[in-house]
Amino acid sequence: MKSALPISLCLMLALCSSVFAQQAPATPAEMISNYRLQHGEGSVTSDATLNRIAHEQAAAMASKNVLDHGVLGPFPSRVAPAKADRSAENIAYGYDSFSKTLGQWINSSSHRENLLMHGATKVGVASAKSTTTGRTYWAMVIAGDYERRSRSPSTKPTKPNRDGGNCRLELAGLCLSTN
Repeated sequence: MKSALPISLCLMLALCSSVFAQQAPATPAEMISNYRLQHGEGSVTSDATLNRIAHEQAAAMASKNVLDHGVLGPFPSRVAPAKADRSAENIAYGYDSFSKTLGQWINSSSHRENLLMHGATKVGVASAKSTTTGRTYWAMVIAGDYERRSRSPSTKPTKPNRDGGNCRLELAGLCLSTN
């Protein structure tokens, strides 16, 4: 009889923990991945660099109470630290939950196009609340094609120039550097 209590207690704890695990809300990366998989694209994983870029964007919009891709400067320069060949950004405001924000993006053709970017493998999502209006601002940065960026310049093929040397930098048909 004494062994029945620990066994039943263990079974009850296991059941409760599995119920709680099933009720855990999906992360933004999981939600975006689910949407992408439903539409024939691959899943994405959360990325620390993209999360930082998204957070900086959301915080800047919230502090200035403005919905603007350029609030911190041009997107290409802001996303450069991610070292991805392709990237896109979605921004929004007004919803306190990511699921509602994602729904807003899905219902917008240009935002939906970003969510379904072919070759995307990483994502960053962040929100920030304005201290003056209480409005929540969201930013998502999605990126992919890291393989193209990772090729080193030394693996780039060289062209022979007219003198038979190898041209390392060609500009308007002129060889600017040779061996």
